[in-house]
Amino acid sequence: MAKPPPTGLAVPLEPLVTRVLAPNASAYTYTGTQTHIVGRDDVAVIDPGPDDAAHLAALGVAIAGRPVRAILITHHHRDHSPAARALARATGAPIVGGAATVRGEDDPGSSDAAFDRDYAPDRVLADGERVDGDGWTLTALATPGHTSQHLAYALGESGALFSGDHVMGWATSVISPPDGDMGEYLASLEMLLGRDDRVYYPGHGEAVERPHRLVRGMLGHRRQREGQILRLLAAAPRTVAALVERMYVGLDPRLAGAAARSVLAHLIDLERRGAATREEDAWRII
Repeated sequence: MAKPPPTGLAVPLEPLVTRVLAPNASAYTYTGTQTHIVGRDDVAVIDPGPDDAAHLAALGVAIAGRPVRAILITHHHRDHSPAARALARATGAPIVGGAATVRGEDDPGSSDAAFDRDYAPDRVLADGERVDGDGWTLTALATPGHTSQHLAYALGESGALFSGDHVMGWATSVISPPDGDMGEYLASLEMLLGRDDRVYYPGHGEAVERPHRLVRGMLGHRRQREGQILRLLAAAPRTVAALVERMYVGLDPRLAGAAARSVLAHLIDLERRGAATREEDAWRII
């Protein structure tokens, strides 16, 4: 990885878009969560990030006293939404995004510690709903898969898409059941191929200047992983751990858990389609 960009600086990306990087770099967040500020005279803030005092101060400098019309959330993982509450108190802006529900949250064994459990939007957006200000319009696009309530936001005035963690500029998304769903994720990627967005600004990683090329590559990567799973299961029933060991040679040990969750998501999708089944801890093809 090249030298990471500095945190806390307001970096103009285009006339209506400014980026501020949060200081939360990790194996799962790359250089950190990217907050995007949209607008000129009044603004929207997309994914304010973790509840970090230095990052909130940097956002205040970047906003520079302008009215904040909305704080938009792509999904309520803890690296994307917690700062929304402090920012809302400071600016009076509503918190807007998907519902706070998590698929499977009624099952104590399926609770995902990655979620911001205090997330409570003032307005829940449905696919196609808009938030606008002076000279800018953001349209919500339902992009479930990484999480069940994930939204992307399309900036109509420039052709930019704020893709959150659905499409990132450095790696493919982790799909972690039960809230993450591989079938929904692939369908959401296919939906993006039917659009003509000019550039993606993701939650992590650099801007995606050729989005269709990247999305096609991501779809091909997931189909390749599915093919690997089917070939391995054709040889013998295997556990998720055994599949990960064969499929991810040389994997950074810090990412082993994420790889296991994505393999499980593929298996659940194959099971739903009648191509695989599980017997206790092992999976086999049908």
